[in-house]
Amino acid sequence: MTPVIRSLRRAGAAVLAALAFAAAPASAQAPSQADAAVQQQIRGSVETWLQGRFKVDGVKRSPVAGIWEVQIGSDLIYVDEKAQHGFVEGQLIDLKANRNLTQERIDEITAIAFKDLPLSMAIKQVNGKGTRQIAVFEDPNCGHCRNLRRDLMNVKDVTIWTFTLPILAADSEQKARQAWCAPDRLKAWNALMLDGKVPDNKGTCDNPVAKVAELGRKLRVNGTPTVFFANGKRLPGGVPGDRLLKMIDENSKPS
Repeated sequence: MTPVIRSLRRAGAAVLAALAFAAAPASAQAPSQADAAVQQQIRGSVETWLQGRFKVDGVKRSPVAGIWEVQIGSDLIYVDEKAQHGFVEGQLIDLKANRNLTQERIDEITAIAFKDLPLSMAIKQVNGKGTRQIAVFEDPNCGHCRNLRRDLMNVKDVTIWTFTLPILAADSEQKARQAWCAPDRLKAWNALMLDGKVPDNKGTCDNPVAKVAELGRKLRVNGTPTVFFANGKRLPGGVPGDRLLKMIDENSKPS
């Protein structure tokens, strides 16, 4: 290769490099500025939603158009580019209003018509005037049900309809039948749940235990305790006593 050709090639390479450098801002700088603005907006929205408990460590585009990856420590959440909604542990969250939209939708599709419950198949307990109402499905061998029962004993002004749902152990059905066959069903059930005292009878009287099991399947009650409030909202599992009181207050108006 002659010196002239080498010189031309070097010159051509230099020109191409210069052109590429000059063209780069036109094609890359604008998106970078746009990205920075979106990143700042997302960072601010998420940190506001976190209420100062954590800081956002990084924001970057995800492989899905319009969805951004947000790093918080070693955790990741995903946020739309308007910083309005986020996916957090599989839940869709309204970051601005701090609402769990997934849970709200689940509450809607798992709610029941409280008025349609066959209350004749439940054990009735009235605390105070019993103005408010809840229904609870309990298994006699359920530890969380015992905790719930203790909390319910202290709730004022509520009528508790207890459906004895035997799903946890081989002897759950027998214990439920024995409670129903006791002279005082409510007293027997509370003694069974609170003190572990099994009623002293054979459980052979006419009782609705089998029908309650069928009702549980129909309502898709898959675990105990399960609480239904007067407006039909479902609470699967137990919650602390103060939270339970608040939820009874919040959901006491029929739907």
